[in-house]
Amino acid sequence: MPRIGYARVSSSSQDLEIQKAKLKAAGCEIVRAETGSGASRDNRTELATVLEFLRAGDELVVHRLDRLGRSTRDVLNLVHELDAKGAALRILEPEVTTAGDMGRMVVTVLGMVADMELKFIHDRQRAGIDAAKGKGVYKGRQKRVDDAKIRRLASEGIAKARIARDLGVSRMTVYRALEARGTEADVEME
Repeated sequence: MPRIGYARVSSSSQDLEIQKAKLKAAGCEIVRAETGSGASRDNRTELATVLEFLRAGDELVVHRLDRLGRSTRDVLNLVHELDAKGAALRILEPEVTTAGDMGRMVVTVLGMVADMELKFIHDRQRAGIDAAKGKGVYKGRQKRVDDAKIRRLASEGIAKARIARDLGVSRMTVYRALEARGTEADVEME
């Protein structure tokens, strides 16, 4: 049974080498690695490549389940896709395989734990942002587009949806910029 390894880290400051070494030690002849969020499968080209080339009898190997994904739905969909191809998933820590019914159940539970962990990460991030805002330290991310530019385009009669599309921002950003101008005008009148 050919083993193909998949390694993933969330940011470039993290090290892939530990995962790669463990996957090689587990008998993976091929190891694909990438940097990106595990929250969804979007923009994970190496994982897509691995899934495309897996064949019946192959085994996808990951160091831990959260390296494959943090969404229970994504993990279960991956397991289903592997089953459809006649391939299996092996997790090294804790040692689990989907080759049997018990393994599928354990992967489901582990997927739920990874999903819950992602929620905890978001909750901690939100708490940190709220604390920083309370201290006046957090100002949010920098604007990509100047509100004056949005207002200028709108005054030229360009549709809000087109402004958003052309500037690569959401329509809500356009509406906020135009609303802010109304607020500024109200303040000037007072």
